Amino acid sequence: MLVVQAEHLGMCFGVKDALETMREIRNPNEVTVFGELVHNPVVIEEMTLRGFRQQAETRRTIPSTPEVLVTAHGISHATRKRLENEGKTLHDTTCPLVRRVHKAALRYQNLGYTLIVLGRHGHVEVEGLVGDLSSFHVVSHPDEVRCWPESKLAVVNQTTIPPDQVHTLHGAIRQANSDKEVVFVDTVCGPTRDRQSAVERLLERVEALVVVGGHNSHNTLQLGRKADLVGKPWWRVASADELRLEWFLGLRVVGLTAGTSTTEETVNEVYRQLRSLPGQRTA
Repeated sequence: MLVVQAEHLGMCFGVKDALETMREIRNPNEVTVFGELVHNPVVIEEMTLRGFRQQAETRRTIPSTPEVLVTAHGISHATRKRLENEGKTLHDTTCPLVRRVHKAALRYQNLGYTLIVLGRHGHVEVEGLVGDLSSFHVVSHPDEVRCWPESKLAVVNQTTIPPDQVHTLHGAIRQANSDKEVVFVDTVCGPTRDRQSAVERLLERVEALVVVGGHNSHNTLQLGRKADLVGKPWWRVASADELRLEWFLGLRVVGLTAGTSTTEETVNEVYRQLRSLPGQRTA
């Protein structure tokens, strides 16, 4: 069996920068990670062992520690102000591409537009974005598109939403609001776009796909769904220990990719484990 890696895979620069900031903090026991730094159990365990407190379930309550680490997903300006008013020192790892979405949304809101935010309901990035908006609608599926009453609409999107999903939703919005002024701002981040395109090319060459990433990672799931679209089996693993030999029986060529929260170390461990399976070859 031949194992082929995607041209683009694994951790993006925004997550790498967030991890670097986290690892440079010398007093982790005085810091609460405000949200989940990355959807990666290996990194979460590392932070726990170092002594960081983690507040992944909700951002509605103020952490008790004197310092707070803001994740790459970002937070609203309103939440930032609440934290600062409580005297918290912030370690801000917000991805620059997420900041770009916030800037675009606020610009169009100030111009009198109602914001349409394309993304997953309840996703931490989406929640941070809409936290500063006075008039908005969150849309994740074409069935949620409406002929909204507002006359001026500006459409932005979660950075990790698949580009083809954005295209589909843009078309549905145009059709349902043909008499409105609608501005589309495509805010899919480059790393997401690169990994989506790379896995599409990879699937032309392989019989099945292994996707490395946390089981609660949305962008990792979207990589796997590319295999669903072409009728090929795929498996998501958070670590090499989750690989099963029986998955690969009878397969000649298997692809390997990884989500943007997956460390290089974890990808390499999975790669080495695949190489160690009986009868494996790699490319």
